[in-house]
Amino acid sequence: MRHRKTGRKFHRLAGPRRAFIRNLASELIRREKIETTETRAKAIRPIVERLVSIAKKQTLASHRLLLSRIHNRQVVKKLYDELGPRYTKRPGGYLRISKLSKSRNRDGSRLARVEFV
Repeated sequence: MRHRKTGRKFHRLAGPRRAFIRNLASELIRREKIETTETRAKAIRPIVERLVSIAKKQTLASHRLLLSRIHNRQVVKKLYDELGPRYTKRPGGYLRISKLSKSRNRDGSRLARVEFV
C-alpha cells in the first residue's frame, strides 16, 4: 500500500530517480529557466526551493550541505554566490511554474516553464 508515501516515481528505481531529479534541479539552477513537463516541474519545485533556502544562510555548513545534495561544484557556486543572496529578503516562493499551451509531440505530455521569480 502507498499510504503516506509522497513524491512521484517517474517509472524509475530509487537511485536513477534521485539522479534524474538532481540533474533536473541542476539544470534549472544553471539556466534559471527550463521547459519540462508539468509533472516534472511540480516534482522539482520543493527540492529547488529548499536548496535556495539553504543557500540563503551563507554559512560553511550550508555550502557543504549543498555540495552533498548537488554533485556539481559550478551549480553549487552559482546557487551559493548568486541565487542565495538574491533572495535573502524573500521568505519563500522562489520559483514560478507557468503552464504552456503546447504539448510534447511524441506523447502529448503537457509542458510547463519553470523559472526563478
